[in-house]
Amino acid sequence: MNKLKQLLIYFTIIFISFNLNAGASDDVSTNSEDFETSVFEDEIYDPLEGINRAVFEFNNVADKIILEPTAKGYKKLPTPVQSGIGNFIKNLKLPLVAVNQLLQGQGKNAAESTGRFLVNSTIGILGLIDVADDLGLEQKEEDFGQTLATWGVGDGFYIVLPLFGPSNLRDTSGMVMTMMTDPVNAYAANQGEAWAIPLRTAVNAVDQRSRIIDEVNALRDNSLDYYAAVRSSYYQNRKAAINNTDDSDLTPLPLISIEFE
Repeated sequence: MNKLKQLLIYFTIIFISFNLNAGASDDVSTNSEDFETSVFEDEIYDPLEGINRAVFEFNNVADKIILEPTAKGYKKLPTPVQSGIGNFIKNLKLPLVAVNQLLQGQGKNAAESTGRFLVNSTIGILGLIDVADDLGLEQKEEDFGQTLATWGVGDGFYIVLPLFGPSNLRDTSGMVMTMMTDPVNAYAANQGEAWAIPLRTAVNAVDQRSRIIDEVNALRDNSLDYYAAVRSSYYQNRKAAINNTDDSDLTPLPLISIEFE
């Protein structure tokens, strides 16, 4: 029975991990305006709000019970260990980041991401040490949802997926494309090491959640309508990511974006 409980917790963390905002800055500032919805809400099409709110509440409980406590435990690890894990995870994203940059016509950025991956995978000991950053090769984030938006695909309606979290039709399609094309996961599966895929995803979830514990709790505790605040923040963060604008003043949230790793 104990093993069954451990497996259930493990796989729940895996699913929740898809919801972390890949495009959010690690250094986040918040203010009172972060806890209110904005005029941007008028642009959000949410025809399934009743169902979405029920799913959102389920996701919120899952975060409180499983992911947040695990992230707090992770925060107790020595800083160099946390940095190494975070660097390693970010490095594994880079092949698909480069692909999406190419699809968006960002040739220079794609070359930098490729160079960053090669440098950190070799000199940086499989990405554990971020050597590329010292060489001026900046970490950038691009995904298939952003690529589809660049190609003119609209948001579609807003939807909260069970455990996957807030999304829209376009970003959900982007998630599926990522699942089908991620070269790192494909390589692991072809080598008979498929167990590494859920492990990678779970570790990514905990690492990212650990970076935004205070910000998320502040938003959760101070929002007049937490659902609406997360919905608004989701779209603001995605808009900033798509437009490649500075999103350092936006609040990253758990269960707010689709990232499959």
